[in-house]
Amino acid sequence: MQLSGAAPSPEDISSVTSLIGRIPQGDFRVVVRNNTGEPVVLLNAPLLSDGTPMPTLYWLVGSVEVAAVSTLEAEAVIDVVEELIGLDAIDAIHQRYKAQRDALIPPDHTGPQPSGGVGGTRRGVKCLHAHLAHWLAGGDDAIGQWVADQLDMRAVPRAARI
Repeated sequence: MQLSGAAPSPEDISSVTSLIGRIPQGDFRVVVRNNTGEPVVLLNAPLLSDGTPMPTLYWLVGSVEVAAVSTLEAEAVIDVVEELIGLDAIDAIHQRYKAQRDALIPPDHTGPQPSGGVGGTRRGVKCLHAHLAHWLAGGDDAIGQWVADQLDMRAVPRAARI
């Protein structure tokens, strides 16, 4: 399977390794960077190098963004955003995400495949980080938009799409 866009540079691999605390285990592209050029969102291949399914197509890795969303999640807002957006609309977000991820799986792949939608979730919201990553990368994700709005109100710097 081949991801489109420029392969990560050695500097990107080093930055991502530092941000996630380990060497990336699959192919990825940096699709969002902060104003200094550091990776904020990765587009991951749906299968790791060893064939293990990777449900997280868009992964938030920027340290500022991860910390800010972690603070937001600690405020127990998952139920709030689920009620605000509604489970039917959230299901549609998961279906669009799953379709985009699954389109990257080679047609001849016969092994295990990633399941669920955003972050591997089947219903509702599990991870605001994954929704923000999806939205920052250009995904139609009302939860990611809501998270971005919350971070804007807290004056968290906005990463730029590339």
